[in-house]
Amino acid sequence: MLPPICDWPEEDRPREKLIRNGAKVMTNAELLAILINTGQDNKSAIDLANEILFSAGNNLAELAKMDVRQLMGFRGVGQAKAVTILAAMELARRKQCAVPPGRPVIRNSEDIVSLLRPLMQDQCYESFYTLYLSHANKVLHCSCISTGGFTSTTVDPRMIFQEALCLRATRLILAHNHPSGSLNASRADLRVTNRLIAAGRLLDIEVLDHVIISDTGYMSFRDDGMLGQEA
Repeated sequence: MLPPICDWPEEDRPREKLIRNGAKVMTNAELLAILINTGQDNKSAIDLANEILFSAGNNLAELAKMDVRQLMGFRGVGQAKAVTILAAMELARRKQCAVPPGRPVIRNSEDIVSLLRPLMQDQCYESFYTLYLSHANKVLHCSCISTGGFTSTTVDPRMIFQEALCLRATRLILAHNHPSGSLNASRADLRVTNRLIAAGRLLDIEVLDHVIISDTGYMSFRDDGMLGQEA
């Protein structure tokens, strides 16, 4: 077991190391230790960070799936530390999905997935997102419309089209995840897609695609000829 971090040489302490060399040279355990801040009993913050990472298979995507209760199951992690870790993971996820300056153009389903997968891939519940596009398919905004349970989520068309009108978007792309890993569209998926297509026609807003994303891959309604198909 390592001695307390305060007893380490200054050049090896995580905070000082980051200040001196930058975050990119830090190990995952060192970065997590900075978030944890303090250890417990004879366990340093690095020890605790390594314990948490080991339980997640040293996989940050698995760590991001943990909730407050699971993190608090580690001795030395209270509510404040658990919330800090989850907030950092969520910021990292949102950063990956942030619309970059210059407004990317959506050309195909691969562009959609590359933009949205970072937000959706490690969620253990269903969530529904909408990409709002200009007539030239430039991304104006990305919005999480709803989150739900393990197998479904509720979608309110009014929320989607109210935001579309505010943004002056003329095209939409729909997307949701399947935590189960299945890439098969359900009848409910087809019904909600058709409802949104019909509502969009009334407002002259086109639904270009609906994409299902899972940890195993993705499925595009347009690519598979299912866009507008009856449920």
